[in-house]
Amino acid sequence: MSLGSARAMAAPSASFESALMRTNSVTNSAVSREMLIVESDNVMDSIDDSSPIARQLANETRRRERLVGRELPKPQKTRIFTVSNQKGGVGKTTTTVNIAAALASAGLNVLVIDIDPQGNASTALGIEHHADVDSIYDVLINDLPLGDVVAACPDIPNLICAPATIHLAGAEIELVSLVAREQRLRRAIDVYAKEREKNGEGRLDFIFIDCPPSLGLLTVNAFCAASEVLIPIQCEYYALEGLSQLLKNIEMIQKHLNAELVVSTILLTMYDGRTNLAAQVASEVRHHFPNQVLSAVVPRSVRISEAPSYQQTVMTYDPSSSGALSYMEAAAEIAER
Repeated sequence: MSLGSARAMAAPSASFESALMRTNSVTNSAVSREMLIVESDNVMDSIDDSSPIARQLANETRRRERLVGRELPKPQKTRIFTVSNQKGGVGKTTTTVNIAAALASAGLNVLVIDIDPQGNASTALGIEHHADVDSIYDVLINDLPLGDVVAACPDIPNLICAPATIHLAGAEIELVSLVAREQRLRRAIDVYAKEREKNGEGRLDFIFIDCPPSLGLLTVNAFCAASEVLIPIQCEYYALEGLSQLLKNIEMIQKHLNAELVVSTILLTMYDGRTNLAAQVASEVRHHFPNQVLSAVVPRSVRISEAPSYQQTVMTYDPSSSGALSYMEAAAEIAER
């Protein structure tokens, strides 16, 4: 099956509530635990909650019920998040695209800026990002207007993306000789906001900048453009080691380049409730950052991992999964802060 035909088989999400309640049809008898859907209170009443699976189903049903009909508030001004962690593989891109998709599904205007040369966020949102496409590289290096490179996500209304291409791999070196090299992304965003206002387009409610796992000039540009930092933390020991260094780098940015930058949000990802280590890491992070850590926790999920291969977020690939539910909860929590 081609990627195009596979994508066509998955229906797009129309709204936050429909994304929450829609269930995918099951085409074979082997139903995964994540795909089990509880459709009514009567079904829940008939389930013996003495088994772990039944308890999980009951818990997920209660969480879904709390989200049904919930309207997310629009922020008073555009909130710009840099999603960053120097450690790779912690769920930066996954967190970026899924929270953006959840907020857009709720009717908010959301922009994702992909400044990772790998272009994984662009892939997950179904945006073309081959070498011939105008991208965020042209914005940073050639002063192309941001409005000329953004593209609409085909599956989710209100969600647009400025894609990354392989050209970004050399952008670190090219930025060194440019004037105001740390502020180029910030200026591009400011100009784009004024263009939208002039053209009568709706104000952007959220901007998420997906960063590479390093502190080069691309990430510095993201820190200078943002007012908030969202840090995904994998619930494993090595994640804690990298966190302290990341916070030192953010402090340096605050001191010299962007005094308004704050670490506002920390999201625990790849949580495995069966292990003591995950619980210990979560407890440790919550102890040190009680005001920043979200209550929502993203579990390890096969469905989250599968979604990018269909050029989708988990919000449209399998909105009934536990991973989609967790990201919807995280998005609601961010919007209401």
